[in-house]
Amino acid sequence: MHWTTSRFLIDLSQPKVMGIVNVTPDSFSDGGQNNSVAEALRHCERLIKDGADILDIGGESTRPGAQALPVAEELLRVLPIVREAVKLGVPVSVDTYKPQVMQAVLDLGADIINDVWALRWTDTDASVRPLSGLQVVAGHPHCGVCLMHMHREPRSMQVSPMEGDVVPRVLSFLELQAHILIDLGVQKSQIILDPGIGFGKTVAQNFALLDRQRELLVSGYPVLAGWSRKSSLAAVVGVPSGNLAPQERVVASVAAALLSVERGASVVRVHDVLETVQALRVLNALKYL
Repeated sequence: MHWTTSRFLIDLSQPKVMGIVNVTPDSFSDGGQNNSVAEALRHCERLIKDGADILDIGGESTRPGAQALPVAEELLRVLPIVREAVKLGVPVSVDTYKPQVMQAVLDLGADIINDVWALRWTDTDASVRPLSGLQVVAGHPHCGVCLMHMHREPRSMQVSPMEGDVVPRVLSFLELQAHILIDLGVQKSQIILDPGIGFGKTVAQNFALLDRQRELLVSGYPVLAGWSRKSSLAAVVGVPSGNLAPQERVVASVAAALLSVERGASVVRVHDVLETVQALRVLNALKYL
């Protein structure tokens, strides 16, 4: 199986590691660490050196309770990084739900749009023509797209999380969004699905999605898993000293990434690239025994 993107045909016969590059002051785990273009690019280069197959650049935090960012501010944060990152020799993904940002980064050569809203957002800014993410992605010849499931929106998703069995509901939603894209002319090989761990789900529901992740594969689309440093990991570790800070969740994050891959994930989106790559190499070694 391959993932078709703007400049790269990504071979998914082996799991791929997507390294997170947050250029935000308020992301839950590493906000404020890459505030300048130079710092963000050094981080990109370090992730590639550590073994990242894909870079995922984001300019707006989508942590629980996060406030929306104006389009102009997101463009100021993201465009200078993308302009340089596309020269680094690996696929570049941009984590955004805003159609204007999608169009701008694709025009700069970005390979993948990674959207927590699964292209449901329509830009209604009175100063521009109404534009949807569906239009932007469908209008591009080959860009890759990651469709994620999110219950409600970042400000309210954990205030009133989903109820009941989430697995069939997540699968149904993601299949519907993918079918809409295909009806607009997008190739199936351009699409990957993300169940949205932590986005409007309880701890138990997140782990149900991990335990039953193979049920998502019946759709025929590859799956991206994003467990890195999520609060559900801290909730189950139960260390005596109390809750783990995001930076202390590395071991749990690597464990979740491995379990995701064992259950069929083609891409894992992580902060801790080096540790995840090493663990995946150990897992891969079992194939040759």
